[in-house]
Amino acid sequence: MSSKTKLVLGLVGAAAAGVIVGLLLAPEAGADTRKKITSTAGDWTSHLGDLFSSAKDEAANLKSKGSKAASSAANRFNEVKESYS
Repeated sequence: MSSKTKLVLGLVGAAAAGVIVGLLLAPEAGADTRKKITSTAGDWTSHLGDLFSSAKDEAANLKSKGSKAASSAANRFNEVKESYS
């Protein structure tokens, strides 16, 4: 996991914790607060799912690019090797 991804996940986690603490300290009835927490948690879950999905897609894309670059380098090496033989 890259440091950028770790930073984003840390910020998302800190923001979620802040929202929950804010809701718990708000002067509202318990039932209303629980509804807000449930709604907010559902929203954050959805956003995190999207974030993980996009990270997974990006990792697959980088793997593909790396594989192509390695193959290209191997082909180039073989061409140069054959030219000196």
